[in-house]
Amino acid sequence: MNQQIREQIFARLAEANPNPTTELSYASPFELLIAVILSAQATDVSVNKATAGLYALANTPETILALGLETLKAHIKFIGLFNTKASNIMKTCQMLLDRHAGEVPRERGALEALPGVGRKTANVVLNTAFGEPTIAVDTHIFRVANRTRVATGKNVRQVEDRLLKAVPDHYKRDAHHWLILHGRYTCTARKPRCGACVIEDLCEFRGKTEY
Repeated sequence: MNQQIREQIFARLAEANPNPTTELSYASPFELLIAVILSAQATDVSVNKATAGLYALANTPETILALGLETLKAHIKFIGLFNTKASNIMKTCQMLLDRHAGEVPRERGALEALPGVGRKTANVVLNTAFGEPTIAVDTHIFRVANRTRVATGKNVRQVEDRLLKAVPDHYKRDAHHWLILHGRYTCTARKPRCGACVIEDLCEFRGKTEY
């Protein structure tokens, strides 16, 4: 795929959704951080359901620590891996207080040093909370990037690196959201909705559907 086609793809995605954002509910960088930690192997719907009750009681490192581990678990118990996630959240809250005055850091290294935070989570926080032009590659983005041929790779890091090179600079800040939403609702895993796709004629996928 040449760069001119990539430019057209992102221009159309931008026209269809000028102000894309995460579907996770949050009101601060800290709330976003906790939501993204919870979202691993879980749906945004289930995370939003859990955080609605949790954040009504506690939405800062201090207040979550004050709740205690068992109360935190009770709020997130229907989310996968909740025991591990609760433990990581408590440790992260303590580390934020000890090292960052309770604030979410804006540096990748400091974010990735937090328990439960990997590269993808750090990318989401940097992009969505702080407006950095990072691209967090999840299963949806990995699929869309490879299927369309916008940026191919055998693993998520390869796709991330190639997207950072392939996506025109003026689209990088929102590229993560456009691609994930496209994969979630149009370029779905089992049967892509090619007939409803705004980039169908630009996509290089060979198994296109009419639907």
